[in-house]
Amino acid sequence: MLIQPRTPTGTLELLPREQMVFQHMLDTIRRGYERFGFVPVETPVFELKDVLLTKSGGETEKQVYFVQSTGAIQQGHAADLALRFDLTVPLARYVAEHERELAFPFRRYQIQRVYRGERAQRGRFREFYQCDIDIIGKDKLDSGYDAELPAIIVQIFEELKVGEFTIHFSNRKILLGLLAGFGIDDAEKQKLILREIDKLDKIGADKVCELIVALGLSIEHADILLRLIQHKGNKDEILAALDGLNARHQVFEQGLQEVKRMVDALRALGVPEHRTRLNLAIARGLDYYTGTVYETLIDEHPEFGSVCSGGRYDDLASFYTKSKLPGVGLSIGLTRLFDQFNAHKLLSAVPNTVQIVIFPLEQQYDQYALKLGTDLRKAGYTVENYWEPGKLDKKLRYADKAGMPVAILIGGDEVAKGTVIVKDLAAKTQVEVLHDNLLQKLGEMLQHPGV
Repeated sequence: MLIQPRTPTGTLELLPREQMVFQHMLDTIRRGYERFGFVPVETPVFELKDVLLTKSGGETEKQVYFVQSTGAIQQGHAADLALRFDLTVPLARYVAEHERELAFPFRRYQIQRVYRGERAQRGRFREFYQCDIDIIGKDKLDSGYDAELPAIIVQIFEELKVGEFTIHFSNRKILLGLLAGFGIDDAEKQKLILREIDKLDKIGADKVCELIVALGLSIEHADILLRLIQHKGNKDEILAALDGLNARHQVFEQGLQEVKRMVDALRALGVPEHRTRLNLAIARGLDYYTGTVYETLIDEHPEFGSVCSGGRYDDLASFYTKSKLPGVGLSIGLTRLFDQFNAHKLLSAVPNTVQIVIFPLEQQYDQYALKLGTDLRKAGYTVENYWEPGKLDKKLRYADKAGMPVAILIGGDEVAKGTVIVKDLAAKTQVEVLHDNLLQKLGEMLQHPGV
């Protein structure tokens, strides 16, 4: 009895042409990270359970895949390994373990799969690629680094041609310091107020105002807070509004100065003004972010949610070392981003990884074709030698279905004359070329291989 071939739900398996697009995106991200001086790191797919789950909450632990060998199960041993559910916890363990061997600030990128026990539904993956960058400091980390990460993402997303996008950023210290200046200095109450503000898009400003007043904020202060969060002005206008506030607090002042420095640095880095927006509404963020926070939205598809997010944290590895290791990081969920773009037909085809396929028209010219393929590979081209016998139409259908751009045909007449037939499969044109002129002709038809 045959078993029906099928993939597990929550995974992404692509056909070759789609995989080439995915790989192009992954390579573009990697090059973008390296361009700014980040170095690669990889960690094991599984971690020791007690290390991995140190910082996880109850809901996170429900999504963790535990790893156990058949032998361990038979012997009644409990699982002591678990698949990583993000790249941040492994990074914390890595930095704490190798602290003495690393140079700080430590600029690392990590592009690997992570695993979560998500419910099976569109856009939710159990196995997916995360593309993370983080800058980790020892004892302190200058706030100027916070501007580098959006600059990197802008270059990457523009190269990927994802359409119009905006990186929204803020600093949690601004709203938290503002609340403290308004007399709400209890951390739990601050968290509750920000949680109600999070409902702004769903329930409207009037209802949010009512809820945060019930938590102890005066109507006057609630109005100030909501007007700031809903401010649609440019960066300078929002900064002017913040400068004009009467209720000042040390935390607020620190956050404001960090944002001003970031705005200046973004401009010095040449980031186009329209690519970033100071948006105080995202300051609620995740609780472990202590300063700058980022969210990236595709302008024409806000329903995608944030396709790249992150922020500043005070201490990455406090569970694993007594050293203070502050940092700032961003993450692109590549699998989810690819899936959304693919579903909305927003992705452009990329050149086939095979540039040239060589078809000997008769079996006696196989060795001739092999030597030509070797010479072209030495010249920097990617080449496939096709061995299967058959009519030319069959061979060309194969090349067309595989998406190869160029075919070289070799027959008896060509061998006798020292030529080959070069066929542009997209344009459906062909030309006979002398061997001495072949590299020049291929250079005109294809992107000439670089060093």
